[in-house]
Parts: sequence; C-alpha cells; structure tokens
Amino acid sequence: MKRTFLVLLLLLGLSAHDAAAEVSLSVNIGPPVVVGVPSAMVMVPGTSVYFAPGFDVDIFFYGGYWWSPRGDRWYRAVDYGGPWRVVARSSVPRPVYRVPGDYRHVYAKERHIPYGQWKKERGGHGKHGKHDKRGHGGGHGRGRD
Repeated sequence: MKRTFLVLLLLLGLSAHDAAAEVSLSVNIGPPVVVGVPSAMVMVPGTSVYFAPGFDVDIFFYGGYWWSPRGDRWYRAVDYGGPWRVVARSSVPRPVYRVPGDYRHVYAKERHIPYGQWKKERGGHGKHGKHDKRGHGGGHGRGRD
C-alpha cells in the first residue's frame, strides 16, 4: 500500500512537471523585404505620396522616407531596400496613413513615372531619400578643405 502510494505520488509529481512545461510560439511579421529597384512610381492624386506599383508589399514614399504597413505595424526607411525600422503609428504622416486600402486598383491608371525619371525629378532623392549624404557635395569639396 505504501509502495502504491509512493508510485502514485511520483506519477502526480511528473505529470505536474509536464503540465508546467509550456511551449510558446510567437510569429512576428518582419519588415518588408524589397528586391530590386521600383520600375515606376505613381503619385496618389491630391497628395505628395507616391507608391511603387511593382511590389507585392505596400511601399510608399513621402517626406523623404519610405513607409510600409505590415500587419498592425508600420515601418520606415531612408532607402526602399532598408534597413526598415518599426515606427509608432502616430509617427506615420497623415497623408500616408490615409491612402485608401484599394489604392492599387483605384490609381492603376494614374501616370506611371519611370523610377529613374522620378528620382531625377526629386533631385536624386528617390532611393536614398533627402537624408542621404551622397552626391551634391555630401560634405566633401564645395569650399571645404
């Protein structure tokens, strides 16, 4: 009887230990991964927001930054190829946040500006944004020693 009680107690202890061992799985949808150069850019009418129609992820350009929603998070980058950083939803400019969800369909017939031309029109600030230090002197030359 004593032996049965000890075996039962041991089994209860093991089952309690197994119940305490839990597995937690968290799926985090990471920042957008963009491969290649946008083929064209399209301006959302009535705004200064552009989108890249050739990508499978939502990518917008506004205010010198690239913006992309992914799940319930927003990401921002200086370059469309990253690195992408998570930003608070309150940091997303209102014109970007207000782009309609069906923008690809709604604005499909808007003027598609070839990416190279779009970049030139923006003064070379397409890929690297206005914060890039390359080109235009970039701190070298221009009267500096």
